[in-house]
Amino acid sequence: MKANTFVSFLLKSILMGLILSGVLLFLVPQLRQSNGQQWSMFSTGQSASDRVSFHHAVRSAAPAVVDIFSKSIQSSPVSYGAAEIRNSLGSGVIMREDGYIVTCYHVIQDAERILVRLYDGRVLEAQVVGADRPTDLAVLKVEEGNLPVVAQTDNPDIQVGDVVLAIGNPLNLGQNVTQGIVSASGRAGMSNVVGSRYVDYIRMDAVLNEGNSGGALIDSNGILVGINNAVFKTRDNQGRISSVAGVYFAVPYELAKKVMDSLIANGRVIRGFLGITGVEPRDQEGKIQIEGIYVTDVDPLGPAAQAGIQAQDVLTRVNNQPIANIYQVLDIVAESAPGTVITFQILRANRTLSVAVTLGEMKAS
Repeated sequence: MKANTFVSFLLKSILMGLILSGVLLFLVPQLRQSNGQQWSMFSTGQSASDRVSFHHAVRSAAPAVVDIFSKSIQSSPVSYGAAEIRNSLGSGVIMREDGYIVTCYHVIQDAERILVRLYDGRVLEAQVVGADRPTDLAVLKVEEGNLPVVAQTDNPDIQVGDVVLAIGNPLNLGQNVTQGIVSASGRAGMSNVVGSRYVDYIRMDAVLNEGNSGGALIDSNGILVGINNAVFKTRDNQGRISSVAGVYFAVPYELAKKVMDSLIANGRVIRGFLGITGVEPRDQEGKIQIEGIYVTDVDPLGPAAQAGIQAQDVLTRVNNQPIANIYQVLDIVAESAPGTVITFQILRANRTLSVAVTLGEMKAS
């Protein structure tokens, strides 16, 4: 009797389970998925399409990044004037398929011979087209055609927080890629960085080592956004120069392109010259008293002196525009051709004056 009761109870339980399962499958269709689909919900594996990777960007840009080897002969101060051979290592970026390459000036400075190793392993002799010390850029030319060119756009949209990739040949270990993000751009807060007068640097944390200078800085789509420079240094209050640790710099593409075009066309970069030294007018607490430039020194033979600008003048407007900072005037002057007339509004001993200055040409330093 007990056995029959147990069997009856078991059959009822199985029947109730089947009915409940049918109801659940009807009400929740997702439960009808195959075992394979259900297993994928719990799988810890990651498909190739889900990975965060920039290999497409690197694959696009890498063939246009070259290794640069230069040799110079210098007199050695420790060997009583005997000649010393100096070898330099760097990187470069092919900007035009007819053989024009942009690199850093310090990579090829005073070089007697320059060799360029292409991505495919070919080694070519290179000639210097021109160099620009203020931006530490140079242009080389190799006699070869149909070369791979890095992707370029007139105005790369580079923002703080963007991912960037630095491609170059650090320490002659072969082509290498490092990743970072853009931490800042422009010249704000850059007054202690050597060479920052004419360059709105891109600051980032993509690691650069010796040999990376002149290489490509690209965005996540493989578009060139800058030319890497691994040797920028800072100057402290005592004038001592030291390397920058943990912060790396690149010259923005737009500026590098302008310099390249000018070097190819003229063999040099032609900049206007004003002939003053100045600072922002501040009180004893360091607060800006008035927007403009306080003139601390005037080149006696320069255009500013000839126009009547004096030390202790405050320049408040340029071409009828308020002067926001020193860099605004630097850019206007540098980008103007020699012979251009620029007007300044000047505050001198509580008097407002207007002065027209005919720019000269800035000499190569």
